[in-house]
Amino acid sequence: MDSKELMAGYCDGDAAAFRELYALIAPRLFAYLVKISHDRTLAADLLQQTFMKVHRSRAAYIRGADPEPWIYAIAHRTFIDEVRKRQRNIVRLGEDRDLEPSATLAGSSAEHSAEPPDPELVTAALSALARLPFDQRQAVVLTKLEGRTLGEAAEIAGTSVTAVKVRAHRGYKALRSMLARSPGAPS
Repeated sequence: MDSKELMAGYCDGDAAAFRELYALIAPRLFAYLVKISHDRTLAADLLQQTFMKVHRSRAAYIRGADPEPWIYAIAHRTFIDEVRKRQRNIVRLGEDRDLEPSATLAGSSAEHSAEPPDPELVTAALSALARLPFDQRQAVVLTKLEGRTLGEAAEIAGTSVTAVKVRAHRGYKALRSMLARSPGAPS
C-alpha cells in the first residue's frame, strides 16, 4: 500500500495501517529532523511529538492527499516551536543577571560595608525617598532595598525592564541631589 492508502486506513482506526505508515515515513522524517536540529536526541523527541500531533489532528487530514508533506509540515512547525521555547527559557534565565547590586544609603556596595549606618543619614535618605515621584520611589525600593531583579521589578510595576532602569536611574540621581544638600551628607 502507498502512504495515501495507509493514512486513510489509519484515519479509519486501523492500527496496522498506522504501524506501516510509521515504518514508511519515520526513518526519512527522523533524518530530516536530525539535519535541521543537529541533535539526534532532540530529533527523536520531535519525531514522537510530530506523530502525536498527527494522531490528534488526523481528522483534519484531507483524504486522498499525499500525507507526507502534511506530516513534514507538522514536524517542521514542531521543531520551530521547540526552538522558540528554548529561546524563551534562555531569556528568562538571563534576566537573573539584571540583579541590581545592593547598596548602602551612602551609595557604596552593601557587601563591603561593615559599619552601621548613620541614623541621621538614614532619616535624611528615607525623607528624600518619600519625596520622589511614585514610579521612581517604587523602582528604587524594589531594586535596591528589596533586592529584586530588574525583571521582577518590571513585572511588579507592570512595565518593561527598560522603564524600571530609567525610573531607578532618575530616582538615584534625585536622591543623590537631595542628600548632597542635606546636613551630614557623606562627601
